[in-house]
Amino acid sequence: MRNIKLVIQYDGSRYHGWQKQPNAITIQETLENAIFGVTGEEIVLYGCGRTDAGVHAKYYVCNFFTGTRFDASRFKYAINSRLPDDIVCISSEEVDESFDSRWSSSKTYTYLIQNSELPDVFLNKRTWHYCHPLDVEAMQKAAESFLGEHDFVGFASSGFTVKTTVRTIYSLDVKKEGNIIKIDVCGNGFLYNMVRIITGTLVFCGSGKIDWRDMPEIVASCNRARAGITAPADGLYLSQVFY
Repeated sequence: MRNIKLVIQYDGSRYHGWQKQPNAITIQETLENAIFGVTGEEIVLYGCGRTDAGVHAKYYVCNFFTGTRFDASRFKYAINSRLPDDIVCISSEEVDESFDSRWSSSKTYTYLIQNSELPDVFLNKRTWHYCHPLDVEAMQKAAESFLGEHDFVGFASSGFTVKTTVRTIYSLDVKKEGNIIKIDVCGNGFLYNMVRIITGTLVFCGSGKIDWRDMPEIVASCNRARAGITAPADGLYLSQVFY
């Protein structure tokens, strides 16, 4: 069997997340149906993570096994011809049998906040529109408290099942360009809704609801009630995956 690696981009606005589930349209099921149209095989598509409903991806890695001899580099063209226009396969290649997209070494997520009095209609479902002023410098200072290894249970929604809630954040950058605040966070793994809760907490720091000087204590407390809100899914993008 050949192992085919795909890199996908998608607008998650109308999908119920990555993972296939009954009675809901998902990215995984849509891609598997497109691949079936190419290979005629009932394949299982393994993905690098479970993005939630409404979350987007600029760089999502997945892989599947096939017995066909179809040219690996041309899979992307054949698959794209069977996909809706909000999902695009940007690369396809044959990789070693041992490659498993589920076991990445780190990921980078990007969150976009539209910080303006009125929303831009063309950024609807692509950003979080936050109409109140935000102190970006306070958000940047707060971001420093997340760096390194911590127990991030206080920045996770309930309902997750993992062996440990300890994760390492390698970088967390907050920048403003025009009225868009861009948050990039890279880590070795993320808990359920962790990036969205970190974002909501940074927004609380920027709005003065949380003093950024308290962030080291809040992170160490492991208390979800002391963190900020869960930011909407609309502004979140998986932007890079490393192996």
